[in-house]
Amino acid sequence: MSRLLLCIALAGCGGAPPPPVEAATSAALAPCPASPNCVSSQADPSDAEHHTAPLSLHGDPADAVDRLARIIRSHERTRITHTDDRVLRATYTSRVFRFVDDVELRIDAEAGLVHVRSASRVGYDDLEANPERVARIRADWDAAR
Repeated sequence: MSRLLLCIALAGCGGAPPPPVEAATSAALAPCPASPNCVSSQADPSDAEHHTAPLSLHGDPADAVDRLARIIRSHERTRITHTDDRVLRATYTSRVFRFVDDVELRIDAEAGLVHVRSASRVGYDDLEANPERVARIRADWDAAR
């Protein structure tokens, strides 16, 4: 049994990171795969499995990435991997099996939105980890008004 758990834990450490960050002027997030382990505010709204609402942009758009970074850093087992004027990327690592999930937030000042994508690197199903993560980010973002 312990060998099985070790194999599962090691499998969770792998997985490819998302593609390189597009230019800060792009508002596009990478699309979600067909598997139910990703949510995105840019997924088709009729795709209930993958779609989540974007965050409402409040306050100064120039300060939004810094405010989002403070929120992400307040969460456990996170690491910010990229920031620029309009983009924040971070990883969340699960406590037990060390699964890595990627989060990307993109500021769309013209639309007054923060687009969000949260996706697991490995596995087929995320057991609702990504939708719950986005809900927590949203709640912390709204509370920071």
